[in-house]
Amino acid sequence: MENNELANRVLELRNRKGFSQEFLAEESGVSLRTIQRVENGETQPRGDTLQRIAKGLGVTSEELIDWKLEKNNSYLTQLNSSAISFLFFPFLGILIPLVMWISKKNEIHNINKTSKEILNFEITWCLLLSFCFIIYIGSNFYRVKSASEISPSLLLNPAFLWLSVCFLYLLNLVLILFNSSRLKSGKEALYYIRIPFLK
Repeated sequence: MENNELANRVLELRNRKGFSQEFLAEESGVSLRTIQRVENGETQPRGDTLQRIAKGLGVTSEELIDWKLEKNNSYLTQLNSSAISFLFFPFLGILIPLVMWISKKNEIHNINKTSKEILNFEITWCLLLSFCFIIYIGSNFYRVKSASEISPSLLLNPAFLWLSVCFLYLLNLVLILFNSSRLKSGKEALYYIRIPFLK
């Protein structure tokens, strides 16, 4: 983003909220001179300074940066749909969306939020899939170790494992298709089952 675009955004938001430069500086915890330089397009705030100014304006730093970014629902839909690669290998559902996100980061409106939603879900899904195998193998190991005699009847029915795996695969596929439809129509992705690894 060019300095002038960010300068215009900060100035517009400050005026819309009725803040003086002095008040924004106080709310943000940055110097008055920094606010003046940002609004004049003399400097582009980064990192902590950007977050402080955004917080002072009551928006997130992403919203402040994304203001003039291209709206491209088609790319967001492709990004989300790329997670279907988990069908070939589970970790591809993380890797391919991650590459697509990095290649267009800070170029497309809402790409950061959408990518984090997708990746948080796919990472959580991979962990759940791994736990299914770990629990199954661990339970069998414990049963065999605790038994006085080794017998094939000690092993848990593998149908439980495969039913769990099939359920997880179906859940992943359904949520990807559901969210691809939402993104295509301009709505936000909603992945209900996820651990917020990326914030």
